[in-house]
Amino acid sequence: MISHHTLVLSFDQRSSPPDATPDSKLLSIDVPRMRILLTGASGFIGRHLLPVLTANDHVVVCAGRHPDPTMASRGVEFVEADFTRDTDSTHWLPKLVGIDAVINAVGIIREKGSQTFESLHVRAPCALFDACVQAGVERVINISALGADANARSRYHLSKRRADQHLADLPLAWTIIQPSLVYGSGGTSARLFSTLASLPIIPLPAGGNQQVQPIHIDDVTAGINAVLTNAATHHSVISFVGPSPLTLREFLAELRASLRLDRPRFMSIPLGLMRITARVGEIAPKSLLDTETLDMLMRGNVGDPSAMRSLLHREPLRPDQFIPEPEAPMTRTSAQLSWLLPLLRVSIALVWIVTGIVSFGLYPVEASYQLLARVGVPDTLAPLFLYGAATFDLFLGIATLLVRGRPLLWLCQLALILFYTAVISVRMPEFWLHPYGPLLKNLPMLAAIYLLYVLEKR
Repeated sequence: MISHHTLVLSFDQRSSPPDATPDSKLLSIDVPRMRILLTGASGFIGRHLLPVLTANDHVVVCAGRHPDPTMASRGVEFVEADFTRDTDSTHWLPKLVGIDAVINAVGIIREKGSQTFESLHVRAPCALFDACVQAGVERVINISALGADANARSRYHLSKRRADQHLADLPLAWTIIQPSLVYGSGGTSARLFSTLASLPIIPLPAGGNQQVQPIHIDDVTAGINAVLTNAATHHSVISFVGPSPLTLREFLAELRASLRLDRPRFMSIPLGLMRITARVGEIAPKSLLDTETLDMLMRGNVGDPSAMRSLLHREPLRPDQFIPEPEAPMTRTSAQLSWLLPLLRVSIALVWIVTGIVSFGLYPVEASYQLLARVGVPDTLAPLFLYGAATFDLFLGIATLLVRGRPLLWLCQLALILFYTAVISVRMPEFWLHPYGPLLKNLPMLAAIYLLYVLEKR
């Protein structure tokens, strides 16, 4: 079932061994061509791993709930699978016909609805592994997590460990890969740490002395590809880590330097306050910070890099190599927008909210009525216009804070400000010459709202 082909490896400047010469940048290796079932192909690691496998002439069958429309053009096959319901080996047996190897890259950091640690990390993977034994699949690689060991305490690590232990007891060639923090384009953790590194003042939990050993996604995918055809990795648990441990403070400082930003300014956040923040984060479904992730960070995340050196035949990339110089401007802009856009959104929301509150009576009501009379509002309708507009302003401010995917909300705000500006320009043109510029300030407000409209549409 497995055929052989010649694999040509090329090293780019960032990943070349230090002693590589122009004549040694091409390396031919005779490796088996496999038919691989890849789960989690739409996830961060899976998305990056898929092109590496196809580039090495493997036939990849992606198991997922929905096919990617571009799969056919890339020579990738698809089979329907759902980890929330495929929790028996009989569900997987038809999907394993003709499969030589399985790579399980499914994982979540937080539970959501039916996507639980029990189903996605334990029941479905264990059913898949059992089916591999029954179907005679020759090779299984499970992408677990560094920390899924005897000292595991979080539900995330414990669920990963249960699947690892189940796989290790089965009679087949298995490898358990335990990555540390994985940094790379499109990764949630990469976006989080790049954003933190780009802040004017970088908050650090309890001083930021927690030990981490981040690894680049390119090294992860290269390592997995090497494990596929390396018999020495059978029945092994391998730590996928960077070349050496460093503190969270040092990691963020190196990322900030790679972003070509000035020297970092750090602020230590007391652990007690971090725990309160983590509890609040549990309410927000998209927050990466909750009590378990905080505990995992405080525990540390380091391992032995010797196996990675053997797989890659070089040192893993250091954090100061994670962001190539040509990519630094775009990565920096993206990281800064990650906090600047929310800051701008909150500022605009506060303008609407404060305007509404002021209009309800903090500003003299009689003075408001006089302004409405000057733009042509009859006295009998003045209360309706005043309090109706104040209520609508409050609604716009609260909606700006709470509503997601809001292009119509931005358009409504643009239209309302343009309407106010036009009416005042006609009825009270002297406001354009007011020393505090009440109408002139509408111009940056319009520009800011339009910026959010354009960027959030993308």
